[in-house]
Amino acid sequence: MTTRNVVVIGGSYVGTNVAEQLAKAAQGRFRVLLVERNSHFQHLFAFPRYAVTTKVPTNKAFIPYQPSRLGENGSFIQASAIGLTKSAVQLDRRVLLDGEQVDSIPYYALAIATGTKLAPPSNVPGENKLSRTAYLRKHAEQVEHSEQIVIIGAGAVGVQMALDAKELYPEKSITLVHSRDNVMNKFHPGLHGVVKARADELGVNLVLGKRVKLPKDGYPVNKGRFDVELVDGTKIPADLAITCNGMTPQSEIIRSLSADVIDEQGYITVKNTLQIKDNRFPNVFSLGDIAATAAHKAARPAMKQAEIVTKNIVHLFNQEALEKYEVTDPAAIHLTLGILKSVIFRNPSPASNNEPVVMHKDDGLLDMGIDGVWARRGADVSNPHL
Repeated sequence: MTTRNVVVIGGSYVGTNVAEQLAKAAQGRFRVLLVERNSHFQHLFAFPRYAVTTKVPTNKAFIPYQPSRLGENGSFIQASAIGLTKSAVQLDRRVLLDGEQVDSIPYYALAIATGTKLAPPSNVPGENKLSRTAYLRKHAEQVEHSEQIVIIGAGAVGVQMALDAKELYPEKSITLVHSRDNVMNKFHPGLHGVVKARADELGVNLVLGKRVKLPKDGYPVNKGRFDVELVDGTKIPADLAITCNGMTPQSEIIRSLSADVIDEQGYITVKNTLQIKDNRFPNVFSLGDIAATAAHKAARPAMKQAEIVTKNIVHLFNQEALEKYEVTDPAAIHLTLGILKSVIFRNPSPASNNEPVVMHKDDGLLDMGIDGVWARRGADVSNPHL
């Protein structure tokens, strides 16, 4: 009997989660293959902090994948998925599978969790753990050696980097520039108030409602002073500029199968069952940041989507009706406000009389509790260089 494969493309937070859930649900009916080009799980939440200080264990931001977490019903495939047919995933290299070297993996069901790509240092370039660790440390050294730092974009990454850097180096000039009048503008204005109060407390310069004129070839590095020029002609002196805006959906893999499901923003359109919006491919699902759902792009809704995709793939095998995903949770975030302080913020729900939930915390760690992340991912933190 031929093994029926369920292939998951993308090994970040939601991809590993859905792969592990599927492996537990397989019960010998199918095999789960997690296809991911990187050898190490990248703990993206730590990157903004680890990009501004060398006093953290930078190498621990990259955690070796643990194939054992997929148990007997799954395997980890290190390769890039470069094309799709209605029944197979094409890889960029040959891999060992069932005793043979293959560059194409047949699938019975497919889950696409490729996510989005941010600008460095939120996304770390490099070929392996060693080069990526070196990149982060070099970036942190640049921050440590700079005196006037301009951070462009006040989403979560920009806010964290600005507040972290100012608390770590109070003598430095830290300016955070954002094109909107409120930082974190996808959230209730109450979050802007929380961030502004903390920025004022630490001494971060906020420049709001102004757009930056980004240079074609990027900003100079280690070449002394220069100006960050705004569209209105304003110039902000700097010796380091960090760009923290822009989010590119990684949906290109679906183009070879069904280009029409890619929306104008580059996300994959899905039905309420999280199947892609193409009736020819009822066995292809998409979830997480890459999926064009109405949900906020964050961990909590993505994990709920992983549950639905797991159930629906099992339903496919059992020839049962599929379940529907509903957006029930308002946008929420756990945002660091410097080294120790953070806030859990949730947009208002209909039952809250239009008031957001705000919970302040004061229990942060410089390394962001990275050893605990290793433990939760089943990795041996006593060998952090693996």
